[in-house]
Amino acid sequence: MIGIDWGTTGFRAYRIAADGAVRERRAGARGIMAVADGRFADTLREEIGPWLAAGEERVLLCGMIGSRQGWVEAPYLPCPAGVDELATRLMDVPFDWARVKLVPGLLGADATGVAEVMRGEETQVAGILGAIGEAGLVCLPGTHAKWVRLADSRIMSFATHMTGEVFGALRGHTILGRTMARDNAHDPAAFAEGLARAAQEGGLLHHLFGVRSRNLTRSLTEAAGASYLSGLLIGHEVQAALAGATDRVVHLVGAAELSGLYATAIRAAGRDTVRHGEDASAAGLHRIGLGADWR
Repeated sequence: MIGIDWGTTGFRAYRIAADGAVRERRAGARGIMAVADGRFADTLREEIGPWLAAGEERVLLCGMIGSRQGWVEAPYLPCPAGVDELATRLMDVPFDWARVKLVPGLLGADATGVAEVMRGEETQVAGILGAIGEAGLVCLPGTHAKWVRLADSRIMSFATHMTGEVFGALRGHTILGRTMARDNAHDPAAFAEGLARAAQEGGLLHHLFGVRSRNLTRSLTEAAGASYLSGLLIGHEVQAALAGATDRVVHLVGAAELSGLYATAIRAAGRDTVRHGEDASAAGLHRIGLGADWR
C-alpha cells in the first residue's frame, strides 16, 4: 500500500509493506497550495509513478488534501471516533492508475460548544495508539497545534492552538519583529525566560508587549528575541492545555526540533513527556488501511 500525508505546504509519501514497515519514502514541498489548477491527479502520478509501476494498487490519503481547498472535500467524522470508524468512512477518490481512498477529518467541540476540526492529525494519533494504550493526552505541535484526549482507544475530544501561525505573524508583521535578529540560533535560556513569564499573571497580550519593552530597556537582546517569544507563546499554550488535566504524561508527536521545545515547556509545567517518531502518519495510514474495504 502507498500512504500519503498531503498537507497545505508539504507532501509525504510512504511505500508500506504488509507488516507496516516503511519500504520507501518521498517528501517534498508539493502541498495542496503548490498544485496549480486542481492538478492533484497529475501531481500524485508524478510523485508515486515508480511505485505504481512496481505494482502498488492501493493509495490511502490523509491531511488537507481532503479539505475544501484540496482534491475532494471529505465530510468531517464526529467525535468520538477511532480507527474502526475512520476505516469505514473512507472516501473514494477518482484516479485512473490505482484505487485511491481518503481518510476523513474529525469534528469536535470545545467545552463551550465552539467547533473544532482536524485533518491529518487523527491519522498520526492512530499510528501511536499501540504505544499509548487506551487512554491518554496527545500533543501534536505545529502551525495549528492539537491537543487530543483519548479514551477507549478513541479520540474523544481535541483543542487547537494557533501558536505557530501567531508566532510567524508576530515576528513577520508586527513591531515585535523589529526587535529580533533574523535567522538566529535557538537560545535555550531566552526560551526558558519566556516559559517562566507565561506562568506569571498579566495575560498573553500584556506579556507580548514585554517583548518590545524588554528590548528597549536592554534586558532582552535582538539575538534572543525570537526564542523568548517562542517560549512565551508555547508556555501560554501549555498552561491553557494542561489546565484541569490530571495526566502526568503528555505524548508528543511531530518534528524533532519543535517537539523538543514542547517537551521543555511541558516539563516546566510539572508534567512528563513521551516522544513518538515522525513516522506516526505512516503507521496510522497502515492501520486504517488494514480495516478498509478496498473492493
